[in-house]
Amino acid sequence: MLRRLLVVDTSNEFKPLVSKLQHAGWEVTACSFDEAFEQRAEVGIIRLDLALDDLEEVRDLVSHNPALWVAVLAPGVPLDGSLGSLIGEWFFDYYTLPLDLDLFQATLGHALGMAMLRRPEKLRADDDRLLGNTATMRELRTLLTKLGPTDSPVLIRGESGTGKELVAHALHRLSRRAREPFVAINCGAIPEQLIQSELFGHEKGAFTGAHQRKIGRIESADGGTLFLDEIGDLPMDLQANLLRFLQEGQIERVGGSQPIKVNVRVLAATHVDLEQAVERGRFREDLYYRLNVLQVRTSPLRERLEDVPALARHFARLYAEEVGRRPRPFSDAALKALCDYDWPGNVRELANRVRRGLVLAEGNLIEAEDLGFQRAVAAHKADISLEDYKLQAEKQALSDVLLQYSQNLSRAAKALGVSRPTFYRLLSKHGIR
Repeated sequence: MLRRLLVVDTSNEFKPLVSKLQHAGWEVTACSFDEAFEQRAEVGIIRLDLALDDLEEVRDLVSHNPALWVAVLAPGVPLDGSLGSLIGEWFFDYYTLPLDLDLFQATLGHALGMAMLRRPEKLRADDDRLLGNTATMRELRTLLTKLGPTDSPVLIRGESGTGKELVAHALHRLSRRAREPFVAINCGAIPEQLIQSELFGHEKGAFTGAHQRKIGRIESADGGTLFLDEIGDLPMDLQANLLRFLQEGQIERVGGSQPIKVNVRVLAATHVDLEQAVERGRFREDLYYRLNVLQVRTSPLRERLEDVPALARHFARLYAEEVGRRPRPFSDAALKALCDYDWPGNVRELANRVRRGLVLAEGNLIEAEDLGFQRAVAAHKADISLEDYKLQAEKQALSDVLLQYSQNLSRAAKALGVSRPTFYRLLSKHGIR
């Protein structure tokens, strides 16, 4: 087990401690504050006798360095205000000089144990973020290991938010093309008049505004994998062009006359019923059969609710740095709410709710209300008043804008169209932050 200790202070007070810890088997690195950003350790010690203006820099360090931190304070340093909030949020423990070396060493041992428990599990390379231990997910990972090494097209089917692009990435990484480009294009997100140029590229002067040659997505994926997301939204005329490319293995740029050989593996994904689209004349049958050589289905989250707690913890770790807070565990009530919900937005909705929970959590745990379940529970009460609905809508608006502008409260207030003092008053009114 690694026992790396980072000491962010080079003063004489820590020298007896460093010597004792080294004899106890710790690998100790002492460095300056600026050097600490590049160091890696299981446990870190930092002396906080800094001016309040420096606390934001300390927060940046302890939030970006994954060590479990212990603060050391000079005698008489008050723990109210910003310093107390910083230590409570980001530190495992704190001590005041002079140190009781035996007691302090015991604390570091406890911190090391907690660091081992909190260490994120390393995902297998072929799993990506396809997490879960249900039979459905185990079968999916097994299937991907079989389909990955082939060059055949794969059609990935499933509801929105079920991880179809993650499946595509996993297939690419498991293929012989893993070191080559992976190029994705969302066929439903690009305006119809631009999608041909995006896919096939264009020559200079091909149309108004074409001031230089453009390499399309297909050509840029040469040697690698092309992922066509939401293939069911591809216009009919582009479907014919795509079919011709799949049959001939070559393209022509818009405005060009020379065929260009392109060698790519094509993966396509859709949440629509392509068979029904073929029957209605909205999708070419010949293209459907070209794409549907091999098939993968992603399961909706409501069919694998046993995986929800593990996924939620994964997202809590993943988004903690983004929202500027340490990862928090979930309360029992929050876990129950997560497992009782039917997840119409699937894993994508779960990720967004956890992100929101990290922003809004006030205590050491993420509660069900932080995840946005409070309003759903209240809606079942027959005696809810109009004023209650107004208060819920007001709190929801605050929660949503905080999620978007968590690091800039002035912008959050502006987004709601209120002054900053009014914004703070509303936060206090609803018990947020």
